[in-house]
Amino acid sequence: MAFCFSALLPTLYPTDAETLFTTLAAHDVPYALLEGTRDVWLRDFMPVRTGSGKLVSFRYEPCYLKNDPVLRTDFRKDLAPQLGLPVTYSNINLDGGNVVFSPSGAHVLISDRVFSENPEYPSAALVHELSELLETEVLIIPSLKSDMTGHADGMARFLDDRTVLCNRPLSSCGFEQQVKRAVQDCGLDAVDFPFVPTGGVSAVGCYLNYLETERVVSLPVFGIEQDAEAETSAQQLFSKEIVPVNIREIAQQGGCLNCISWEGPHA
Repeated sequence: MAFCFSALLPTLYPTDAETLFTTLAAHDVPYALLEGTRDVWLRDFMPVRTGSGKLVSFRYEPCYLKNDPVLRTDFRKDLAPQLGLPVTYSNINLDGGNVVFSPSGAHVLISDRVFSENPEYPSAALVHELSELLETEVLIIPSLKSDMTGHADGMARFLDDRTVLCNRPLSSCGFEQQVKRAVQDCGLDAVDFPFVPTGGVSAVGCYLNYLETERVVSLPVFGIEQDAEAETSAQQLFSKEIVPVNIREIAQQGGCLNCISWEGPHA
């Protein structure tokens, strides 16, 4: 599986980028750099790939970039011409980081932030249209109101088609517990995964935002004491090699490995 990253990554975060690219090369994971992006968060503005391989490009006008339009990459104008990919376009406003597929593509988790980003759609109609576009069952989980993006990929990831890894609840009635309960209410198994909330925009401590290939799981680590526990948990859960990748500098800006990566056209 080939992955793409923004060409801005080694310029803005040279140390973290070198660590990541060296790790990928050491494990024979091909990657490429995309020119023409306005920030490094490829996952959000690149097309979403369904289980059948279909590419769907959603409108990328998130509320958190309303006052920073210069940072908003428009895939259709900025990147589509150079890539020449067969893409289905949708007017639904949705970040790719808020789309979390199961391995087979049978289910997809999307946080309820999608509703406030698309007020012109009745909720049921929006879910139905997303289900048609993504060729799958759409499962809605809650979003943290104080989280700038409200993305699902920082809260839950599929281990397999029936098991979802969730941030470990900090209390029996806290937000993480609400997400876990929502996953279970969808008929899926929820498994706790280490999580260290740091507040603000920082994603330091968000171990769920890993990058997974066929043979390797690149696990974000941050130079904190909980890194060892996260690595041990991942080794127990995955039947793949776990490779820790320290991307603290990138994480401090709000995202980790899933956020900055995108499965390329030949993935």
